Amino acid sequence: MSTLTALARAEAVAVGQAQRITTVRHLHVADRPLVFIPLSMAGEANAPLAALVGTVPDDPRLLVVPQPRNRDQRFGFAAELAEVLLPYLDSFRGVTEAVAANRGKEVRYRYVDAPQVLVPNSAGIGFVRMFGRSTRFRRTDGDYPVQPSVPLLGQWLTFLADRAEHPGSGMLLAMTEALGLHWATGQSALEDAHLAALLAWIDPADGLSGADAAVVAEDPLRWPPAGPATDPTFDNEMLAPAMAAYQEAVGSGDEVRRSRARGVLEEAVRSQLGPTWELMWRGVSLLRELPVGSRVPGRWAEDRDVFSTFTLYVDGGGYPQPRRDGAVNAAQRLHRLERALQSYAVQRAYDDPLVMADHRLTGEAFVGEVTLADAHRIDDSGKRRVLRPRIQVTTGDVVLVTAGAVLHSPSRPGQKARVVFVTPDPASGRTDVVLELSGGLGRSLSPAPGSVPEVGDRLCYTTLSDSFMPPGEFPSREETPWTHGGPPKAYEEPVEPSVDDAREEWS
Repeated sequence: MSTLTALARAEAVAVGQAQRITTVRHLHVADRPLVFIPLSMAGEANAPLAALVGTVPDDPRLLVVPQPRNRDQRFGFAAELAEVLLPYLDSFRGVTEAVAANRGKEVRYRYVDAPQVLVPNSAGIGFVRMFGRSTRFRRTDGDYPVQPSVPLLGQWLTFLADRAEHPGSGMLLAMTEALGLHWATGQSALEDAHLAALLAWIDPADGLSGADAAVVAEDPLRWPPAGPATDPTFDNEMLAPAMAAYQEAVGSGDEVRRSRARGVLEEAVRSQLGPTWELMWRGVSLLRELPVGSRVPGRWAEDRDVFSTFTLYVDGGGYPQPRRDGAVNAAQRLHRLERALQSYAVQRAYDDPLVMADHRLTGEAFVGEVTLADAHRIDDSGKRRVLRPRIQVTTGDVVLVTAGAVLHSPSRPGQKARVVFVTPDPASGRTDVVLELSGGLGRSLSPAPGSVPEVGDRLCYTTLSDSFMPPGEFPSREETPWTHGGPPKAYEEPVEPSVDDAREEWS
């Protein structure tokens, strides 16, 4: 937790309402997201009990597994879920756009939009991952066949779960994490995982304070858990009797009785899912009210790229994702995630002054006013004369950068600023920083209009950089040791040493 977030939490306690910790929205919210609220059976690993799913607030579809331990019913649930999810994914495959690639030498095509799935919390993402793993390897023939849509569903669920690990991706989002990225409440991070309590702090109802509204929201009778785990009281008092009654009705062979018992079971699970369904769309509305960050569309374009690529892979008969990555693939994946995390952190800071303020506190950035500017300075110390303007920025922030450091300004992303001098003034508590500019100045020895900051401009400079980072180099599988998935070392028959060899060794 950053210093400013801790301060915002303290202020939330003082005023009784969650505090904004961003000035813009840092994630994409689709025009037509798919809300998916799963429930699993207690004590059974990833055994689906029910789900509420849909793209329209007033028209959710309820999926129920009357007996989660029954294998056929579990995969029947998967087939029903595929009837909703797969057409939703296909609806984004109509229109494409041309995108320049390889520095304009090539043209590739991607879809103009991509799907977005919303779940209540991080446990919902875990359910998506595990359910994808349990379905993507199923056979459609032979013993215990499943419908052809089931393994395809598993591939897509695994794809979405993998994208959820990618920093900045918006294809599979947990609502609690999306809201917690933009608001700080007066409760702990663990309590923020309770969707109803989190929303009570952000948007308290009935004139209550955030703390009082959160207490009301934690009542499981009024606001049941958002899943996938269910409330133990519900399990014992409502779910178990309803499931037992359904089993008895099935055993009796009476179709009317069976239909009535199933209706009772569906109403029982709907009572648990319905309130969360309302909370999910309430959260969507709150996020849509926030102004979007300038770099969010770029990250969504990356999601569209990945979606388009995976669609071609699936259409081409691509195999399901492996259960485990090999050593090289795992290292490459980790490297990609690390680079994405670094880029995401920089982009958030560039988009949001409140996020950048955290870096100002740590000395990684400073904000000041331009007090001197030499826009036409020429550096002739090299083989040719080059334009190297200098400016002096006076700031009251703590400056920890040293001479020679390269800085960047969010408002001037194509320009670099090398620190020449840092002169603190203990009497006034301010610091003068002289910077030499390069890049984004034009191609002549005269700067392009507006390319050099003018006296009086207020700018932010930081060590954070979102410049291109080349991918790391990794060995092929054949070049890795056998302990990390490479080819095993060829076996060599041991040679029995002779008596002469032994005498020579000891001599």
